[in-house]
Amino acid sequence: MATWKSRGLRGSVLEEMINRTNEIYCEEHLALIQKIPTPITPIDMDHKTKQIKLAYFDKKSTVDYIGVIQGLAVCFDAKECATERFALQNIHEHQIRFMEEFERQEGIAFFLIHFTGVDRFYYLRLSELKIYIRRAEEGGRKSFTIDELDREYFIEDVNGPIIPYLNYIQHDIDERSND
Repeated sequence: MATWKSRGLRGSVLEEMINRTNEIYCEEHLALIQKIPTPITPIDMDHKTKQIKLAYFDKKSTVDYIGVIQGLAVCFDAKECATERFALQNIHEHQIRFMEEFERQEGIAFFLIHFTGVDRFYYLRLSELKIYIRRAEEGGRKSFTIDELDREYFIEDVNGPIIPYLNYIQHDIDERSND
């Protein structure tokens, strides 16, 4: 059983940006995307502040966000990386299995990665991730670098707290239909 302690704020800036983006998408009737809470069992509480000090995860989470964009089912997970090298160990096998099943049902699954050291955002397609995983399984690096990523999927038009990932979903869909 996994234990949660002190890492609770990791990724909170990215999460807040995505949540704000999703609120705007909803207000503009473009998409309805919801944050999926990770089920936990609190073990130790600070009753004065009502904050959880120690908890156990009830089960493995699948993805951070799930919803629908104009009739298209979408799920994604948000990840942060302080360096320009992203370790594959940050993505779990059960997440990949869930996303594969999601795409079998004709949904779109992806990762939104924030390279915090250089403040760049990347839309990582599941198909691209599988290339890096295959390389690692064949004895290659167990990570990928920012330099080897597809330039067309860097989210260049980030505006304050807004990460306009819908444009990249459309690009992903267009590429899939060309294959």
